[in-house]
Amino acid sequence: MKRGGKFYHDVVLLALPILLQNLTTTLLGLVDTFMVGMLGEAPLAAVLVANIPVFVVQLAIFGFQSGSSVLISQFWGKEDTQSINRVIGLGLYLAGAVAAIFAAVMFLFPVPLMGLLTDNQELVPLAAEYARIVGFSYIFNSVTAIYVGAHRAMANPKLGTIVFSCSMCANTFLNWVFIFGNLGAPALGVAGAATATLLSRILEFVIMAVYALTNKRFRLDASALLRPGRVLLKKFIHYSAPVVCNETLWGLGTSLYKVIFGHMEGSTEILAARALAGNIEDLCSVAIFAVAGTTAIIVGREIGAGRKDTVYEVGAALNTLAMLCALGIGVILLLCTWFLFPWMLYPVFHLSETAGSIATLILTFIGATMALRAFNTTNIVGVLRGGGDVRAATVIDVTAMWCFALPLSAVLGLVFRLNVFWVYLAIELEQVLKFFTGMRRFRSRKWINDVTQLAAEP
Repeated sequence: MKRGGKFYHDVVLLALPILLQNLTTTLLGLVDTFMVGMLGEAPLAAVLVANIPVFVVQLAIFGFQSGSSVLISQFWGKEDTQSINRVIGLGLYLAGAVAAIFAAVMFLFPVPLMGLLTDNQELVPLAAEYARIVGFSYIFNSVTAIYVGAHRAMANPKLGTIVFSCSMCANTFLNWVFIFGNLGAPALGVAGAATATLLSRILEFVIMAVYALTNKRFRLDASALLRPGRVLLKKFIHYSAPVVCNETLWGLGTSLYKVIFGHMEGSTEILAARALAGNIEDLCSVAIFAVAGTTAIIVGREIGAGRKDTVYEVGAALNTLAMLCALGIGVILLLCTWFLFPWMLYPVFHLSETAGSIATLILTFIGATMALRAFNTTNIVGVLRGGGDVRAATVIDVTAMWCFALPLSAVLGLVFRLNVFWVYLAIELEQVLKFFTGMRRFRSRKWINDVTQLAAEP
């Protein structure tokens, strides 16, 4: 941890805008949850179900963004802007195609898709109504995410803060208009929440496009964007494919946890509690993801600039910093969960007594394992990916979930029909396993790779 004042000054300068961006995005989700929750438990649970495939496609887009960042951060260290343009072009092609396919499926087959995610017939039509509209928003979001992620990898995280702050304010206002029928608009309920999300995504796309056309720090090159080149395509796939696979499988696995909840007895209460607890978890994790994003930038920059000898110590310091931050956050979350939320927060979201007790249970697990989550996130997303060790990161992240935690929670919840305590205990096994396997990989130093030497265009 003894890295000197300049090191931590740089960390704060990079982390603060990322933290604000993450906080903005999280508050957007919390506002959505609050406003939809005012309609009752069933609409709140229905939106959670509809957001299961949305969550998967978001993580696929994040996978392309992260895969791009592996290359961009090191190219930025070498000041190779031509290659950065080509990487952005590849990211736009691939993320846009995934988002377009997703939007088409959500629009054409919303009822069958929602029927696969829950057997609660009260929730299916509400979830389908939301899904049909919200899918199109991610076509715009995919383009914005790739471009904003590229600037984050180039040590310009402020762009994301500005873009997503505007989006959050617009979404909050439009939720108020369309959910409840204010300013002469019809009261659309969950469809209004989806409409507000779509319009706010269009706004953030417009802001991003204006910035991209006027920015002088990094200029877009149309020829490089449209024709990235086969050599770089191969290397992009080499480093991005494992990340996309990682994020998609992790997102699918996380969504399957919700599917398990959706098929358990009392699914409406469980899903409503998970919707609220999930937003609180995201709010508590913004600092962790800020440190992880900063770690990826710093590790990539150090390797790209040829300073491999200091990278291990930098990674160790930032992993430790993330755990210390999360330890404090976890303690605060536990205190709020037991002494504040049941009397001040749950009634606002109209949670029943059963749903409130489930939310308390889930948040207790989250607070108790926050430090482990922080190490795992920073080590996998920041250190290993920043060092180009994307395959090991994927194996560590996916194996713990798909080979242990997910099958065990499915057996306990769907076969033995145990209550949510045992299912969530099985889910938390994932964090314990990832900690030990991730620590072993970190100490091996095999994650330090200069990816620009492999990816350079001849």
